[in-house]
Amino acid sequence: MRLTLLDPDHPEQAFPPLYQALREPNGLLAVGGCLSTKRLLNAYRRGIFPWYNTDEPILWWSPDPRLVLFPDKLIVSRSLGKTLRKNVFTVTFDKAFSDVIAACAKPRKDSEGTWISPDINQAYINLHHQGYAHSVEVWFNDELVGGLYGVALGQVFFGESMFHTKTDASKVAFASLVDQLKKWDYQLIDCQVHTNHLESLGAEEIDRRVFTKLLNQYCELPASPHAWQDL
Repeated sequence: MRLTLLDPDHPEQAFPPLYQALREPNGLLAVGGCLSTKRLLNAYRRGIFPWYNTDEPILWWSPDPRLVLFPDKLIVSRSLGKTLRKNVFTVTFDKAFSDVIAACAKPRKDSEGTWISPDINQAYINLHHQGYAHSVEVWFNDELVGGLYGVALGQVFFGESMFHTKTDASKVAFASLVDQLKKWDYQLIDCQVHTNHLESLGAEEIDRRVFTKLLNQYCELPASPHAWQDL
C-alpha cells in the first residue's frame, strides 16, 4: 500500500483513514506536510503523531496496538511512593516548557541522535504558547533534573517525551502529572508505543479502534475550567 503524501502548503488536508497505516513499520500512515498548529491538532485529534529523524521527511504514525494509561490505574511502586512522600523534588507545571523540550532533545545514552529536531522544538513551543502543549518540571536544589511534555485536548493528554538526569525524576514527573490530571477530570493519557518504563507505571496496550473511540468520546468533553490555570 502506498503512503499518502501530504501537501505542506495545505495544513487542513485530511489524513488518510487509520486502517491504511502500515503493519511494518507499525503505524506509518503518511509522509510530508508541515508542523503547523492546525496540522498537529488535526493529527492528535485523530490519534496520529509525527516522529522522524532529522535526515527524513516528516513521518506520521498511528501504531496498533496503542499504549495508554487510564489515570486511575497508575502504579506507584513502594520506592517511588517513598520518594514522593519525602518531597525530595519540587514539581512545577508549565514553568520551563522550552527547557524541558530542550532536555528531552538531548541524545540518550543508548542513542547518538534525537528525533526532536529544531523544527519539532519550535512547533511544540508554538503549541505551548497557544495553550495546547504543556510541561511538567522536576527540580532538585533549583536544578531541572526531570520532566515531560505533551499535548492536551479535551480530557485527553498526549504524552510526547520525558527525561531525567537524577534517579526517579521522570517517574515523579509522570506520577505528579497523573495526579493532577485526575483532579482536572482527564480520562486518558496517550503513551504512544510500549516501553517497559511506562508499563511499570500502569500503562497498557489497547486496540487502535478502541483508542479512536476513546478519542471521539473524551477529546470532545471539556476538562476542568481550572486545568493548567491554577498552578
